[in-house]
Amino acid sequence: MLTGGGAESAEVAKRGLSRRQLLRRAVGLSLGLVGAEAAYGALTMLYPNLAGKFGAAITLKGKDTYKGAMQKDFILDQAGIFYESGAKAYIMHLLPGDKTFFLLQGDTLNEFLDAQSWTVDGDGSYWAALYQVCVHLGCKVPYRDDCNSFKCPCHGSHYNVDGEYLDGPAPRSLDRFSMSFDKAGNVVVDTGKLNQHVERPDTGTRVLRVPGIDCSAQ
Repeated sequence: MLTGGGAESAEVAKRGLSRRQLLRRAVGLSLGLVGAEAAYGALTMLYPNLAGKFGAAITLKGKDTYKGAMQKDFILDQAGIFYESGAKAYIMHLLPGDKTFFLLQGDTLNEFLDAQSWTVDGDGSYWAALYQVCVHLGCKVPYRDDCNSFKCPCHGSHYNVDGEYLDGPAPRSLDRFSMSFDKAGNVVVDTGKLNQHVERPDTGTRVLRVPGIDCSAQ
């Protein structure tokens, strides 16, 4: 009966593997691990963790920070519409009431709000996170208090307070991010989920009344 090194050699031979083959396999495995670690490091440098940064879900401030308003009472960063640079988005907080005119009603309204990435809070108010980029040629589109709407300074594309297309060369309404509220009551905007399918509304699909204000270029 073989023991020690002789027994090991016999067992290796029985399995059809030589010491040289075992050594080659061990070296190959080591090289493979080193290569995997290097590849992981390279990918980490090229694609850093986006948690909390643009391209991922971003937790903003508490809901109370974004004071709601009716459609005609929006004032940038004071009531109804607020700009968040980190999310590259406008936070809309719309209150129902005598100055907010929904042109759709019932299930039809709910279907359009869902398709257009609106969020309805438990208190009955309406929210949306509108991407700051004009869908025409990518300029940053500002909210104009004097127009009660968004007006692109580059080529004049015009959008309602909820981002709906009003006029100009834009092919569709403003894009919207998915948004929600966390357990602490903070607004969360998922900048990795962008709704780019809100088309130009017509008389049968428009959600909010047109402001009716002459909004000239500045």
